[in-house]
Amino acid sequence: PLLAGAAMLLIDERRRELKAAINLAAIAALVGLALALMEAANGTADWAASLVYRLGDWPAPFAIVLVADRLSATMLLLTAVLALATTIYALPRWQNAGAHFHSMVQFLLMGLNGAFLTGDLFNLFVFFELLLAASYGLMLHGSGRARIRAGLHYVVVNLAASLFFLVGVALIYAVTGTLNMADLAARVPHVAAENRMLLEAGAAILGVAFLVKAGIWPLNFWLPTTYAAAAPPVAAMFAIMSKVGLYVVMRLWLLVFGAEAGASAQFGAGVLFAAGLATIVFGSVGALASRDLQRIAGFAVLVSSGTILAVVAIGGVPAIGAAVFYLVSSTLGLAILFMLIELVERVRDPVADMLEITREAYGEDDLEEPEEESEAGIVIPATVAFLGVCYIACVLVVAGLPPLSGFVAKFAMLAALMTTPGTTSAAMWAVLALVIASGLFTLMALM
Repeated sequence: PLLAGAAMLLIDERRRELKAAINLAAIAALVGLALALMEAANGTADWAASLVYRLGDWPAPFAIVLVADRLSATMLLLTAVLALATTIYALPRWQNAGAHFHSMVQFLLMGLNGAFLTGDLFNLFVFFELLLAASYGLMLHGSGRARIRAGLHYVVVNLAASLFFLVGVALIYAVTGTLNMADLAARVPHVAAENRMLLEAGAAILGVAFLVKAGIWPLNFWLPTTYAAAAPPVAAMFAIMSKVGLYVVMRLWLLVFGAEAGASAQFGAGVLFAAGLATIVFGSVGALASRDLQRIAGFAVLVSSGTILAVVAIGGVPAIGAAVFYLVSSTLGLAILFMLIELVERVRDPVADMLEITREAYGEDDLEEPEEESEAGIVIPATVAFLGVCYIACVLVVAGLPPLSGFVAKFAMLAALMTTPGTTSAAMWAVLALVIASGLFTLMALM
């Protein structure tokens, strides 16, 4: 992506067809490479084995390493597939709405790929800044007053999160003397008791940065407005960006503060669980309270993030595996929903919407209705019918209704929680009730 993005900067902006061809070719190559990495990770004898590349061939803990396993390869493939779909969607209109759209997509992919592959905390910070810098440009793509206002809020929030990230990394390095994730996991159990509070403070500050990016309550008030104001293909790409924070929590928290972390084992689990539940509630209520479809989709992103975080915080291996499947399913469903909303809005009648709001608000049933004879013989265009079917399918996936993947993922998560030893009944029933209720609320909002 770095090479493709830099090459397109050298091409005149008026040659958008050539830039689009380079962008699509580079993304198609990424899909193939992600599939190859996934096949290599699946071919290992042990599920925890990984593919490691040491830049400069320096030994740990001095090396900056890139690590590929089944989780990172899955995220790479999801990112590439999503980028391919959103780029194709942007070709008729949105690539012409501003400068350097295709280059910014490639730079965003560079940051995302690096964040998913890095095995070093400081390198993770570097890739975070790269993807955020590209996302700032994409957020403002197409300009417009609402987009610029939301974009400035987005920039400020993420700059603050980056500061937390840097402070947390500095504290952890001061205590452990390493930023290599695997080396960090080996050293944390042996941290001296007088330094453990400093280590956990650094981890908590680092967690704040990740949870801001994931859109976890109470750090998520910026997300629905930002996603609603962004161009549809950009909002669709941002659906994967909200999962970067969750990916890092799964990668770092389970590795460093797992069962073998000594006195720091399961550090912050209760906070993560409570924050996940609160995010589900906040997202569900926000979706019910919104009239704008883009904002409803933004709140649905919050429900997805909260569900994953709550399940990961209390679940065992089966529940976490189901949560990863739910992550993939919900990300694709939400991304498609963001793109469908623009097309659906084009065929909606704003006058009919206002009449419906008037009926609901004032109970006026005597408004003139078209006679049956005037409706006879009206044919629904094939394109509108196709959009309707796609919208229904998206609603089923996002709300988690059968028979599509959203239901399968939620069923797998709840079944795993109910059968995992050590999960308290109160926590399990809280997740069960909120996951089912959030699906119902999302369905009501999108209907």
